[in-house]
Amino acid sequence: MTDAKMKDLHTGVIHGGQQRDPLYGGVSVPIYQSSTFAFKSAEQGAARFAGEEEGYIYTRLGNPTIKALEDNIAYLEKGYGAMATSSGMSALSTLLMAFLEKDTHLICTDAVYGMSRNIVETVMARFGVTYDFVDTSHIENIKKTIRPETRLLIVETPANPTMVLTDIEACSRLAKEHGITHVVDNTFASPILQNPLEMGADIVYHSVTKFINGHSDVVGGIIVAGTKELYDRTKRVLSLMGGTMDPNQAWLVLRGAKTLAMRVERSQETAARLARYLESHPKVAWVNYPGLESHPQYELARKQMFGFGSMLCFGLKGGYESGKKMINALKLCTLAVSLGGIESLIQHPASMTHAKVPKEAKIKAGITDDLIRLSVGCEGFEDLKADLELGIKAAE
Repeated sequence: MTDAKMKDLHTGVIHGGQQRDPLYGGVSVPIYQSSTFAFKSAEQGAARFAGEEEGYIYTRLGNPTIKALEDNIAYLEKGYGAMATSSGMSALSTLLMAFLEKDTHLICTDAVYGMSRNIVETVMARFGVTYDFVDTSHIENIKKTIRPETRLLIVETPANPTMVLTDIEACSRLAKEHGITHVVDNTFASPILQNPLEMGADIVYHSVTKFINGHSDVVGGIIVAGTKELYDRTKRVLSLMGGTMDPNQAWLVLRGAKTLAMRVERSQETAARLARYLESHPKVAWVNYPGLESHPQYELARKQMFGFGSMLCFGLKGGYESGKKMINALKLCTLAVSLGGIESLIQHPASMTHAKVPKEAKIKAGITDDLIRLSVGCEGFEDLKADLELGIKAAE
């Protein structure tokens, strides 16, 4: 790890946790596209398997390229150590398997990514895990739901797709009082805008497909543990289940991460302007963006985030039908799922990312049929504004 003390995030995303290539001095981390690693002797092989000597054995267990990405994100999230995974869902499933077992209980944010909810309801339930999805923006909802067998509290803040915020520090205090492991899905904020471990959370995870990679060309995930004990417990499960990242995948994500601060700042500035434009538009019924004073948790966003991000959602006065016409008329914003890329992406969660969430649960979580989710990219404000205006006119 570099010894330089870095005060600026722009410096940290480029150099944090990184080493010079020890063999040839390559400025870019080499891609170690190797499934296995040779030992100098039988004794060295035995020492590495016994954990007595550091070094690489097999890429499922560790790889220099993957470790470079892990060290970088652990540095940005201010954690003990990170584990790169094959997808964001692999990161979540690893955590569920590491901390839950038969007759244990999970509490999770209700307005969570649809597939995150689906894996709990359709897979973990088969193994005897019980669960409650609650509005974690109100701490009392969590308090009322805690049981003696509760082992895991997962909050997503800002939540997907409603942009509802949860007080991370308050959740962390409550979790510690009850001996519950507190996990935060930090995908929507990225480590540039939010560091949950510094607010008391135990573990952070991301879909690095989104902001950290930022180019809509890689699928991946990462888990950052706050302590060695949590790291070791999670790493064992990840290594055994095999949901690890590929070296080439890791190299691409690490390359994308180097521009993370610049991309987040650029898209965030544009998103704030678009949110104000939409909020003042006579055809727009509502807008949810943490940087608007009309957002119910605006003060919380100011307290626990370093910025308001580039994700927002809104609804047109004509409801879903108007929203559908608007989306179909857009020329610049891309109609696609995912988020956090350099290009602006727009989608309808109720029929797309959250289609498998039961209707009643969607309504309870605030995922209404008129909700349109917009991930603002790095295009110019005037161009995006003109595109949205074109769509809104088509909706009339």
